[in-house]
Amino acid sequence: MKFRIATWNINSVRARIAIVEQFLQTYRPDVLCLQETKVSDDLFPAKAFKKLGYNHIAAKGQKSHHGVATISKFPLESIERLDWCGKGDARHVGVALPGGVRLENFYVPAGGDVPDAGANEKFAHKLQFFDEMIGWSDRISAPSILVG
Repeated sequence: MKFRIATWNINSVRARIAIVEQFLQTYRPDVLCLQETKVSDDLFPAKAFKKLGYNHIAAKGQKSHHGVATISKFPLESIERLDWCGKGDARHVGVALPGGVRLENFYVPAGGDVPDAGANEKFAHKLQFFDEMIGWSDRISAPSILVG
């Protein structure tokens, strides 16, 4: 099965919803993956996407920070929202697309300006996140697409 996926670090989906709608109307991807949505799940603008035929949404949001969402024309199954590094951050949502392909949507920590884990807690977090991703990816058995 062929499908088109777009991925976008949106930096606030509600602030940029008009641009997102224009993008979807122009390019018509089958699946849109957003990172840094900056909105809790209960306030996610699902109606705007559904109005354009994107009726299937898997989101993991967080007020003012982080957040990921996968929006699709196709049904989404086996939705997972993993808590990487045990911090409660909204940085992952994984779904199964038709045909059994997994789509894993990540918002990886930026790590700050100082690339030293001992001097910069944010950089240490980024490295821990990557270590967990590597361990997790070693256990993947289904065909998978990682975006973010």
